[in-house]
Amino acid sequence: MPLNSMTGFARLDGSAGGNRFAWELRSVNGRGLDLRLRLPPGFDAVEVAVRRTASAALGRGNVSITLTVTRETSSQTFRIDEGLLAALIDTARRYAGTPGIRDASLDGLLAVRGVVDVVEAAPDEAAAHAFEAELIIAFSRALADFQASRASEGVALARILGDQVDEIARLVAEAEALPTRTPEAIRDRLEEQLAALLARDDIDPQRLHVEAALIATRADVREEIDRLKAHIAQARELLAGDAAVGRRLDFLAQEFNRESNTLCSKSNDTALTRIGLALKAVVDQFKEQVQNVE
Repeated sequence: MPLNSMTGFARLDGSAGGNRFAWELRSVNGRGLDLRLRLPPGFDAVEVAVRRTASAALGRGNVSITLTVTRETSSQTFRIDEGLLAALIDTARRYAGTPGIRDASLDGLLAVRGVVDVVEAAPDEAAAHAFEAELIIAFSRALADFQASRASEGVALARILGDQVDEIARLVAEAEALPTRTPEAIRDRLEEQLAALLARDDIDPQRLHVEAALIATRADVREEIDRLKAHIAQARELLAGDAAVGRRLDFLAQEFNRESNTLCSKSNDTALTRIGLALKAVVDQFKEQVQNVE
């Protein structure tokens, strides 16, 4: 699969079994997969199926899944207490024409408490199961739209990350080509620094050995450059692959950061320091963008 972003959105509206419904999915980045489902009461079976399907399809991200249901037809009906209504009509007839008493009307009698009761229709279990099945099918379509949304975001994200890796490669090549990195320049610099140490009469032999070893270690950044080049090759391989690579890219960003920090700390000329600082800036941008990769 292509590189996917952890940011995405999808909404699907539909109707079935006399109900209108809407699935809505949205996500932001996260260290793992965190599914947060919000469904109306009574849809436990749907929730179980949705959670299972989403867990199998998604790798990382804080994902919010919401279902709203609106009934298009009422499930309520009414029942008339015929005996009570007949008694009220009888009473109304007896008092008909009495001065000061207005004749009763049917709507007035029906409004008397207890004459009309509103009741819920008996649930149709077969229809309820059919509606749940429709909801699960609709969720699969919404999930496909959601994954397409994340893939579309991933295309732009892959382009940004690719450009950043190219810039890291350019800076590493620039550091490798510096005149101060030639064997002759390194040897001259070592000789100059060791001569300065030997000219001091306040340093003991053991300290001289330590200082000389430290100078030799800091004299060349060949290992750092080689490791950075290896990380660049790995990053390009991951970006061109077809698997979820967010965690591996995150680890690689930390390795880039470690080597660029070491490069700066070992720098002994302004040109290499400038390159090292520029490298750190690009690596920070790379690390920030990688947080959005699934």
